[in-house]
Amino acid sequence: MHVTKDRGFIHRVPSEITPRAAYESRRDWLRHAALAAAGSGLAAWAGRDALAQTPAPAGAALPGAHSSVAGAVTMEKITARKDATTYNNFYEFGTDKSDPAGAAHTLKTRPWSVAIEGEVKKPRSFDIDELIKLAPIEERIYRLRCVEGWSMVIPWQGWSLSNLIKAVEPTGNAKYLQFVTLADRAQMPGLRSGVLDWPYVEGLRLDEAMHPLALLAFGMYGEVLPKQNGAPVRMVLPWKYGFKSAKSIVKIRFIAQQPKTSWETAAANEYGFYSNVNPLVDHPRWSQATERRIGEDGLFAKRRATLMFNGYEPQVGQLYAGMDLKKFY
Repeated sequence: MHVTKDRGFIHRVPSEITPRAAYESRRDWLRHAALAAAGSGLAAWAGRDALAQTPAPAGAALPGAHSSVAGAVTMEKITARKDATTYNNFYEFGTDKSDPAGAAHTLKTRPWSVAIEGEVKKPRSFDIDELIKLAPIEERIYRLRCVEGWSMVIPWQGWSLSNLIKAVEPTGNAKYLQFVTLADRAQMPGLRSGVLDWPYVEGLRLDEAMHPLALLAFGMYGEVLPKQNGAPVRMVLPWKYGFKSAKSIVKIRFIAQQPKTSWETAAANEYGFYSNVNPLVDHPRWSQATERRIGEDGLFAKRRATLMFNGYEPQVGQLYAGMDLKKFY
């Protein structure tokens, strides 16, 4: 058993802690992945074990997926897949938590491409299956903290965004990344609302984007991303509030100036550019000191204390050294 300690955190490889129920449909996932990727991409990811005709051993992790990042694994109980796929914020499909699961079936995830533009030496467009193969798939079990005061623990599959950044070679002028998500009224009924300006855009500083914990995700719970969770490709930034993790990405721009994000445009006094999880800085309309873990909603369930940077302070705290964290909410 591989166990390490890091400033009070205990880390284990995912295969040692993942509940059996999370991967009981592993063989179905392998077949589904191969079909969805049409002979490439996720098929190559899953194909190493696809010929095995025996069920996976109890607790087995996704074949080919591992975690090489310190702090990428939490010992906390994983949120049930049903909860994580039916309680979502994805306003392109509606503003109620249950809307995306009911409406996202209209999203077409093939064909799909992600354009890389701006201050890079190698601008290009990646087909989604080509993008998946850019780096080895890893599993990361991350906490997710929503700005609304609820949280989950989710096993993601993907690779560090730094792999893509290195491949396109940013110029010296590149200081920020801007993520642009799909905005298609024919597929996304929520775009008819005026709750936000579309398309949804988010941004990161280049050093934030290069951090190993910044994950470009293609799967969760050992399966391809469900449409309501941001298929076929999304960001996962575990130390930031969930809305910072752009879903259904179609474009990534490398730029010199700090980009304006969708939520900054909508309500700059409530949603700043950084939006790091910080229990000491309340949202203007509610406290951020505690959170409600989805799946623990029983009569005696208690709110838990929110952790600085969502518990990833040892890994990412140095990115914000010297900054006024209250100012840079």
